[in-house]
Amino acid sequence: MPRPAAVADLLAAIFKDKPAGKRLHEGKIWLVWDMAVGEQIAAHARPVGFRDGVLNVAVDSAPWMQQLTYLKKQIVAKLNKRLGEELVIDLFLKAGTVSPPRPVQAPVKPLKTLSPDENAHIDALTSQFDDKELRDSMAKLMKSHYKDRI
Repeated sequence: MPRPAAVADLLAAIFKDKPAGKRLHEGKIWLVWDMAVGEQIAAHARPVGFRDGVLNVAVDSAPWMQQLTYLKKQIVAKLNKRLGEELVIDLFLKAGTVSPPRPVQAPVKPLKTLSPDENAHIDALTSQFDDKELRDSMAKLMKSHYKDRI
């Protein structure tokens, strides 16, 4: 293996053409839901199940259920666009409890600036690697480690 592989890619390869692989693939729907439908709809409707191309969506009130009934085709199109394929065929809307959407982005912790001594120390440690790509990767990793220590 020339480079380390991402765990998600390894799992996808292991479970390819198996029921678990299909479920992992379908799980992307939950990951793209908030971005596909927008903040306002995501606050009132959440996916709760998926089977044979039909996405079951819990909706928290009758007015929102009526509104989403009119928007079904647009929502399906937006979901499939985000997924990059025609995975969702239809929506089945049902009354239910809706948990609040996940935060889109975690707060970013400020990184410290490395001192000239720290940079020199990293350069000295990584200069022993002959392979430029390995040297650069190690330097990047070490700098990231030092910057996290605020």
